[in-house]
Amino acid sequence: MENLMIEIINKYQIFLMILVRMTGLFFITPIFSRDNIPNILKIGFSFFCSTILINIIEVDIIALTPLELLVFSIKELLVGLMLGFVSYLFFTVLYLAGQIIDMQIGFGMVNVLDPQQNIQIPIMGSFYYIICILFFLILDGHHFLIEALVNSYDYIPIGQIKFTGDMVNQLVRILTQTFIISFKISGPVLAAIFLADVLLGILAKTMPQMNVFIVGMPLKIFIGLAAVTITIPLFLATLQNIFSSMNEGIYNLLKVIQKG
Repeated sequence: MENLMIEIINKYQIFLMILVRMTGLFFITPIFSRDNIPNILKIGFSFFCSTILINIIEVDIIALTPLELLVFSIKELLVGLMLGFVSYLFFTVLYLAGQIIDMQIGFGMVNVLDPQQNIQIPIMGSFYYIICILFFLILDGHHFLIEALVNSYDYIPIGQIKFTGDMVNQLVRILTQTFIISFKISGPVLAAIFLADVLLGILAKTMPQMNVFIVGMPLKIFIGLAAVTITIPLFLATLQNIFSSMNEGIYNLLKVIQKG
């Protein structure tokens, strides 16, 4: 323990850079960024991981002026935030898919309050998100995020990030990809609801005396929930593709930043 503290003191500027990048990741990435996790715990865990990384990452001892230290800290914070933001984008597809489904089956105005994030979220989005988090933990996805941060030093050495148009374009491509995934998740349910609407339209023509609105609302809810239940195995397979795309998106972003 004493040797570790001496190592940290000798490389305190490098340790600070590692700590800042680690903290940036933990404060925005899913799971670690939850409001029900105390900030002191996030900082403590970042400090703990940084003490491990300082002995793993091979970086020459640097001597920075206070101004240079501030600039480097901002750069490292942005690297951590960008990595966390990419992972966060791939989790928001579940809320978007849930919102699309809710609007079609009649739950559009029945959003619930997420007490951990203090935001209104769709019911089906919350359902998908909970399943995704559990599946993510089962697959040790949180280990992947930490591993991606460790590997980021191979692509982006401390203080070497350069902001270019290619980096912005890569983020836009990732954002576009998340929209496509959200429509793939909600697609089967939307197809079932569309068939239900066609059926209700036929009934309205053949039986004008029937109140289609009264019959249609519970019918669409039933068909929508049944479609969600039936497509759960397909959704789990889609989650694997989401995590794979998140992995690919993070490393593609690192490669783009590396090229400068």
